[in-house]
Amino acid sequence: MTRVRAAAGGLATPSMATYYAQRATAGLIVSEGVQPSAIGQSNPGTPGLHTDEQVASWRPVTAAVHANGGRIFAQIMHGGRVSHPDTTGTQPVGPSAVAAVGEVFTPTGPQPAPTPRALDTAEVPGHARSYADAARRAVEAGFDGVELHGANGYLISQFLSSNANLRTDRYGGSVANRIRFAVEAASATVEAVGGARTGIRLSPGGTFWGVEETDVLKLYTTLLTELARLEVAYVHLEATTDEEVLVALRDAWPGTLVVNPALPMGPKQAGRAEADHWLGPGADLISFGRAFIANPDLVERLRTGLPIAPVDEATYYQGGDAGYSSYPAYQHAA
Repeated sequence: MTRVRAAAGGLATPSMATYYAQRATAGLIVSEGVQPSAIGQSNPGTPGLHTDEQVASWRPVTAAVHANGGRIFAQIMHGGRVSHPDTTGTQPVGPSAVAAVGEVFTPTGPQPAPTPRALDTAEVPGHARSYADAARRAVEAGFDGVELHGANGYLISQFLSSNANLRTDRYGGSVANRIRFAVEAASATVEAVGGARTGIRLSPGGTFWGVEETDVLKLYTTLLTELARLEVAYVHLEATTDEEVLVALRDAWPGTLVVNPALPMGPKQAGRAEADHWLGPGADLISFGRAFIANPDLVERLRTGLPIAPVDEATYYQGGDAGYSSYPAYQHAA
């Protein structure tokens, strides 16, 4: 989850190494969103994987996780229209000239989401390849693999959308065209670092930043069919649509399925009960976000039934170590 603690230039920091190493007991850590290009940056204070300096800054982070016995994938996140010129110095891009709904973070505070520049057809493949370029750099930086952020209203999600994507070329309109960008990004990444190092996160039916999707079951069943051909390591679904649809997608996906059970179809901070619920219909793995922020020892708490500490939302994005690496492991009574 995004914590906006990166240094200037999108560099990872020693505090980030501490933060991730504290949570190395997770079966797999998926990092915060990492921009694959300067124009792909969504929020200020986020890290990148598009310069040599950024690669070097991540190496102590991945080394710290590995030293503690963990594994870590970099989540590659191109914000698309969910950005602002005050953050990147340039107009955001998207499938179409349709602004996101809501305010975006900028260096001077929240501002209305601007209207993006619609990508020309010839530009689109380059943005798809940016995920693969970042994946190569991620492996150079010591990450065990990458997760393409295809969810939550960011660029891949915008192409899947039926209201953010109003294109009439090969990337818009039909289901086959709306999934094309996601498939090209995944295909390029698999070619770059291998299917075993490539996962993808999706939020079927989600309405983040005002995106809407028509034919949700058909859209994602078709996409999963293409991803299966690429033999990606896993698909990571958020519980953003009806359980009946999610179960159907489980049936349609032959590979490893990760489910995130939190909002909007579950509680704000998921725990053992929510995990067990989704393991029933066939999830192979469960992901935790908010719960892992405040509980660096979350695995042990889930295993032994210890209470899960609440997170302080006021410290999500404030910077510094407070509310970041300051959360303690469970303190047993003396």
